[in-house]
Amino acid sequence: MKKAPYKATYSPFRSFTRDEWSKLEEHPMFPISDIDLTKLKGLNEPLTLKEMEEVYIPLIRLLQIHITHYRRLHNELDEFFDNTSYRVPYIIGIAGSVAAGKSTTARVLQKLLSLTPEKPNVELVTTDGFLYSNEELTRREIFNRKGFPESYNAKSLIAFLSAAKSGRRLLTAPVYSHLYYDVMPNEIQEIKCPDILIVEGINVLQVSKSAKDRRKKRVFVSDFFDYSIYVDARNRDLRQWFIERFFTLQKTAFLNPESYFHQHANLSKEESIAFATQVWDDINLPNLEQNILPTRFRADLILEKAESHFVRGVRIRKV
Repeated sequence: MKKAPYKATYSPFRSFTRDEWSKLEEHPMFPISDIDLTKLKGLNEPLTLKEMEEVYIPLIRLLQIHITHYRRLHNELDEFFDNTSYRVPYIIGIAGSVAAGKSTTARVLQKLLSLTPEKPNVELVTTDGFLYSNEELTRREIFNRKGFPESYNAKSLIAFLSAAKSGRRLLTAPVYSHLYYDVMPNEIQEIKCPDILIVEGINVLQVSKSAKDRRKKRVFVSDFFDYSIYVDARNRDLRQWFIERFFTLQKTAFLNPESYFHQHANLSKEESIAFATQVWDDINLPNLEQNILPTRFRADLILEKAESHFVRGVRIRKV
């Protein structure tokens, strides 16, 4: 009896274990021992020099390859068109669930990229600033869907990215306060002549599911990205990290009388677990399953986190 022919399994991604990833070619040397890791890591997110060396240094080397080719293409096109133009920023998008550690990844990349030999100006923008104000969310009757696609001023975010890719030298972005849990009406973030722009947020890889939007041939946030990263973790780990972060905030930010969540600072342990679990189950989990997780395989690179919050594997889209 003949054996059935072997069927190869194909994937658009190459997968690496952490050990395999850490050994990829000789990495450029960074003075990482001088970096204050406490300024980069988020709440309850451990960050060590080992994580920097084994995960983020190889990632920086990979990004350097892409950025070098991007700049070379710019120069060759200038030569082809016989003109000299401003180089527009290389934009990196970072997506993932609430509590996944996107902000830590974004801050680490910003710091390490700024230390590369070219010493580029690396700016970081979070999409939280492009949320509608609490007043507007209430008017639209979607305050309990804060973080869902419809809670963002997508036109404003796309206009910002369009201006960046048009070569505008001075950009402004709205500012979000986690203390007040709202967009700050009289504050802006100024971004001057960025060489690299990192855009971090749960919604950055989403596209519309609406047939009406498809007929309109809409532009999406991810259309402006030159490279995209998804910070991935198992749902049960994300839920646990969210609850642990709530406990930490109770002991810190919530103690501030001006905090939006000050009323929750003195909840008992049981009440806190119940409240954080309800928020996760009613808001964050549905948003993750319906809008965020389906975008994972649109990314160019996926950082897969283990229960410890450290990266256990990496997937890279094949070229």
